[in-house]
Amino acid sequence: MGNDIVDTPESWEVIASRTPFQGAKTAVKSDQVRMPDRSVVRRDYQAHPGSVCVLALDEEQRVLVIKQFRHPVRHRLWELPAGLLDVPGENPLHAAERELYEEAHVKAEDWRVLVDFFASPGGSDEAIRVFLARDLSEAEGARYEVSEEEADMELARVPLADLVAGVLAGRLANPGLVSGVLALSAALASGGVESLRPALAPWPARPYEA
Repeated sequence: MGNDIVDTPESWEVIASRTPFQGAKTAVKSDQVRMPDRSVVRRDYQAHPGSVCVLALDEEQRVLVIKQFRHPVRHRLWELPAGLLDVPGENPLHAAERELYEEAHVKAEDWRVLVDFFASPGGSDEAIRVFLARDLSEAEGARYEVSEEEADMELARVPLADLVAGVLAGRLANPGLVSGVLALSAALASGGVESLRPALAPWPARPYEA
């Protein structure tokens, strides 16, 4: 039964499409979509390149987290190191390694895919891949120069169990962190991290060249 429950790709006919807003990284698209009953409705959504998050877990079962101000929700959120797929078709593992270095000045030797999800499928096409990174060490060389919101970030290492408790209590709400810590908790309670997908597992939502 479980193997039959799977998301399936599907496209409905788009009669017309326009882009009323084009930002630096994302855009807003407005599509006229034909419904199964042949009616046509408008669907407005954010067009997004996709993102990666890194759940970096140290030997003491602590997770590296970052507190960052997010203007749209007017909150300072605890998050995993994360970033956009800046280049179409970019290898998400390479993007994750870059974000871990830039935001935390850390490198990892062991990488696995933890969970994939669509951030807000009713209003955005953003796809997110969360990696589990282990065997951590300080990155070499100078620290990456940060700016804007990143210049005001706070870094911490928090026990995984504390993050799970914070999510379930409603104290932590960033989607990458919520999905990542709960997925890792579930993996550890079942087959362990060895059962996770390899770091270069296919990602149909954002195909790439390994």
